[in-house]
Amino acid sequence: MKNYLTRLAAGALLSVAVAAPASAAECIAPANPGGGWDFTCRQIGKILYDLKLVDQPVQVTNMAGAGGGVAYAYVVNERNNDADLIVAASSATSTRLAQNAFGGATADQVRFVGAIGADPGVIVVAKDSPFKNLKDLVEAIKADPSSVTFAGGSAAGGFDHMKPLQILKKAGFTDIRKVKYIGVDGGADAITQTVGGFTQAMTGDMSEIVGFIRSGEVRALAVLTEERVPGFEDIPTAREQGYDVVAVNWRGLYVPKGISDERFDEWAARLKTVAESDAWEQAMTANGLAPFTKVGGDFQNWVDNVIAETEELSREIGVIQ
Repeated sequence: MKNYLTRLAAGALLSVAVAAPASAAECIAPANPGGGWDFTCRQIGKILYDLKLVDQPVQVTNMAGAGGGVAYAYVVNERNNDADLIVAASSATSTRLAQNAFGGATADQVRFVGAIGADPGVIVVAKDSPFKNLKDLVEAIKADPSSVTFAGGSAAGGFDHMKPLQILKKAGFTDIRKVKYIGVDGGADAITQTVGGFTQAMTGDMSEIVGFIRSGEVRALAVLTEERVPGFEDIPTAREQGYDVVAVNWRGLYVPKGISDERFDEWAARLKTVAESDAWEQAMTANGLAPFTKVGGDFQNWVDNVIAETEELSREIGVIQ
C-alpha cells in the first residue's frame, strides 16, 4: 500500500502546476478544488500574503487521492526538507493516520504546525426527545446500550462515530462495541434519521445542524468545544456537563518533518497572526467555523494525543487490529 501511494503521488505530479520558485510558499490541498482542504489553503494563503507574512502569493496545488494519502506520501518522500511547503489538514487526516489508512504512513513523518478554526462537533436529539441533557443520554446508554442508536455522516469508525464513544469512555462506559451507530450519506441524512425517529441521536458537526436548530426541529445536547460557540451560547459544552471531550473538525496545516525548528516556529507564528486577523474572523463567520487556535508544539502534542485516543477506540470497535 505504501508503494502504491508513492506511485500515485508521483503520477499526481504530472497533472499539477509546475513547482513554485524556491522562495515562494506553496500550499498543497490534498483534494480537488472546492472542498475543505482547498478552502484552508486558499483562505490562509491569501491572508498570509495580504498581511505581508510571505513575500509572494501562496501557490495552491490540488493533489487529490486516497483521502489525503497521495499528498502525504509525496510530502514525506519528495519534499521532506522543503521549508516553504505547507499542507492542508483536518480531523480526517488525524483519524486516517490513527487507523493506518495511509498504507503504513505514521503521524510522526510530518510536523503538525497549527489549527486556526474548526467546525465544532455536536450531539443532537429530536425536539421531543426524552433526553434533556447529555447526562440523560449517557445514563440511558449505560443502563441499556441497545436503547440508543446514533446516526452520523461518516462510516463506522469515522470521526462522527468516534465522538459519542469518546464521551462514553469519559463516563466510565467501557463496552463501546455495544454502542449502536449507523453511518449515512452526510449530516443532513443523519439529522433526518433522528428527526424521523429512526435513531435516537445524531452525531455530527455544527455546520450540519444550524438550520435545524433555528427551525426548532432538534435540540443540541452538547457542543464538543472548549468553550461555548459564539452565536449558539445556549448550547452547553460536554466539558461543563462533566465529560472532558473536545472533538472538532479542525482546519489546519502540517509541514515536512525535515525542516528546522526555527522554520517550524516561523510557520506557527504566521498562523497565529492569521488567526488573530479580522480577515480570518470574517472567513470563519462566512463559512460556519468557530475559533480554535492551537499552534506550534502545543498543537503537535494535541494531535498526538488525539491520534493515540482514536487508535485505541478504533481497536476497541474492531476498525483496526
